[in-house]
Amino acid sequence: MNDLLLRAFKCEIVPRPPIWLHRQAGRFLPQYRAIRANHSFRTLVGTPSLAAQITKLPIDLLGMDAAILFSDILVIAEVFGFTFDFSDGKGIRLKEPEQEIRRDVHEAVSYVSETIKLLKKELKVPLIGFCGGPYTVSTYMNRTSPEWLEKITEATIDYLRMQIEAGIDAVQIFDSWAGKLEPLDFQTLSLPYLKKIVDAIKLTGIPITLFGRGFTRYVKELVSLEPTALAFDWEKEMSDLRREVPAHIAIQGNLNPEILQGPLEALQEKTQSILNSMKGERGFIFNLGHGVIPETPVENVRWLVDYLQGLPFN
Repeated sequence: MNDLLLRAFKCEIVPRPPIWLHRQAGRFLPQYRAIRANHSFRTLVGTPSLAAQITKLPIDLLGMDAAILFSDILVIAEVFGFTFDFSDGKGIRLKEPEQEIRRDVHEAVSYVSETIKLLKKELKVPLIGFCGGPYTVSTYMNRTSPEWLEKITEATIDYLRMQIEAGIDAVQIFDSWAGKLEPLDFQTLSLPYLKKIVDAIKLTGIPITLFGRGFTRYVKELVSLEPTALAFDWEKEMSDLRREVPAHIAIQGNLNPEILQGPLEALQEKTQSILNSMKGERGFIFNLGHGVIPETPVENVRWLVDYLQGLPFN
């Protein structure tokens, strides 16, 4: 198996940085759009054969160094009786239940476990599982209170343990909205719940990455959680972030997705700038600072992957 990502998580010396991209199995791929044309988003996520097929698309077509499970951060809401779907152009739609419930995670989202098991039979690269951060999930559920943050945290720990039992190789926690919180709110609404998840999952030995837009504002606080890796947007240079993050914690990022849209000259210049700034550093994973924009040319993504995989690094 291509183990570059797992070695980078351990901050080992690697011949080049591994590359995978947020939303790499998404709407910029014509093959995804063809599948999506015949199914609702919820059907794609909830049908293991389809979710596995979509997860593999960027691996088969573009040669990424890791796969990330095709799913959504809001599947955990189904544990509490919510239903969700995604409408192109309108985003996520989350419908509240008529009464509050708490279903067993294995029962509510068993399709995620089945998708992972299908993928592990075929993938030759690490498979990344994921979840939403409790604060971010709670905002979509309109349930941002200490009681609900605790409920979501407990369900999320069960959910990640289920993914690990099914065979994923690493997890990433997307607390997408938490980085925009003011310092006091971040300390009370996000950080304690991320800590509970990291502490619980760390016992499994599975690498844990934390990501959120605006996390560059809270590097010290996030480092205190001792995750395996921290993933950043483009608000700071990677070299500056490497100096803020201890050497035993890997860092991931941080190309602006708009630059990936082209032109190629600008993409090459910024990509090389990031690589130059991280040359010789251990524990660096190349990624975007957010998800691939749907209008991004596939040729640009293919160029980026080929460029990363063809250059000596150390």
